[in-house]
Amino acid sequence: MKITYYGHSCFGAEVKGKYLLFDPFITPNPLAANIKVGEIKADYVLLSHAHQDHVADAYDIAKRTGGVLMSNYEICMYYATKGIKTFRPMNTGGAVKASTFTVKSVNAIHSSSFDDGANGGSPGGFVISSDEGNFYYAGDTALTADMKLIGEEHKLSFAMLPVGDNFTMGYQDAIKAADLIKCNNIIAMHYDTFDLIKVDIAKIEQAFDKAGKKITFMKIGETKEI
Repeated sequence: MKITYYGHSCFGAEVKGKYLLFDPFITPNPLAANIKVGEIKADYVLLSHAHQDHVADAYDIAKRTGGVLMSNYEICMYYATKGIKTFRPMNTGGAVKASTFTVKSVNAIHSSSFDDGANGGSPGGFVISSDEGNFYYAGDTALTADMKLIGEEHKLSFAMLPVGDNFTMGYQDAIKAADLIKCNNIIAMHYDTFDLIKVDIAKIEQAFDKAGKKITFMKIGETKEI
């Protein structure tokens, strides 16, 4: 399985020959200026919630690639009215078998609305399961006891967790989240893009190491095989 980081909370995951793209916020992000958005593949575009820093490039990428947009019902219907024809609405707790992998929609504690005021439905995260391994994409969330259920149900190879604080959980709660989901291999997201979520990376790495866990801060544009 290959993971590519496109900045903020946007990742691409190559799973069993399919390319999954999570929360594309690239063109408005000056830290991701080196990313060529028009070359990004997407067999599936997964959106955790409707905030602009998670959906900014979703329409253009889904339109160009024809990738299946997967999100809550309200987000899918919003993009359907704008001409997106390939989508799969979900809701919290539901799972979908999609070609060579399974997507389960899981709870997130956050908010969700579009910039134009349209209803963004309930925020969420995703658990992806396949023969190549399982991983958890948390989206924007506070620490929640529901994460314990993820750890009980899925054996995770890794998880993407927000660490930037202010709008989401900070790194201390991310360490607790790693315990709940029973996963010590964490990829950081939702940090440094804005002043309000600037972090001390060395301090976070030290805290995770002290807790017996590994946290990876990927460089924008970097691809890792996991």
